[in-house]
Amino acid sequence: MPTAKVGDINIYYESHGAGEPILLIQGYAQYSGHWAALVPPLSREYRVISFDNRGTGQSDKPKMPYTMKMMAADARGLLDAIGIDSAHVFGISMGGMIAQEFALNYPDKVISLILGCTECGGKNNIKPTKEAFEFLFSPEMLKLPVEERARQTAPWLWSQEFIDKHPEAVEFYVAITSKYPTPTRGYVCQAQAIMGNDTYERLPQITAPTLVIAGSADRIIPAENSKIIASRIPNAELVILENAGHGFITDAEAESIRAILDFLRRHSRDRKSSRG
Repeated sequence: MPTAKVGDINIYYESHGAGEPILLIQGYAQYSGHWAALVPPLSREYRVISFDNRGTGQSDKPKMPYTMKMMAADARGLLDAIGIDSAHVFGISMGGMIAQEFALNYPDKVISLILGCTECGGKNNIKPTKEAFEFLFSPEMLKLPVEERARQTAPWLWSQEFIDKHPEAVEFYVAITSKYPTPTRGYVCQAQAIMGNDTYERLPQITAPTLVIAGSADRIIPAENSKIIASRIPNAELVILENAGHGFITDAEAESIRAILDFLRRHSRDRKSSRG
């Protein structure tokens, strides 16, 4: 699969399927491989573009301060590099923070916007527990071998009941995470961007049709954050998946894919054109 030169870095990306493009933006220290479960159902109807944010996967990992605006510019530069004028944009967790900046800075590039299990940052966000914060950002966790850290991440993504019923989901997550481990500098630089994120006051400026979706049992970014975002974006739709966690695409797979595809179909430019 190819890489694209965007500004001063090389960005790895993948493209699957055909149709209207949808750009997938991953979360903190994750890379394009973590979209594996969602790409097949989406690519039956859409051209699905996933990529590795700076600091992760097979993209460049410059050691410098990162910001959400910078990573949104990376995403916009990637679309330009591969000749895409506009796309549906779906960001999850930190990727949802990037997607907010993308929609605010490049409204003409956004057909529709999906914000998954994310927050607006700043003083208006609902913070996770101290335990969750320490798991995400403590130096001790960064010292763990990649497989061990991935295994310890699983209970933060899904309920113990889900893990007990689907041990294969944990093994798949460990394998994907271990294939292209995020280096310490990737964690640190992306964490800096998260800490500096704040879109609350600007959210009413988003004009794209927007779906905000999250799991009610999210232990990393409490679902109340999605309610705040949806209340700030004009005409945003809100879907809260009962008993699903931060990894709702896996533990509420059927419900989340149904909600996402329903939203995308209703906001397809092709469908709007056919209506006249």
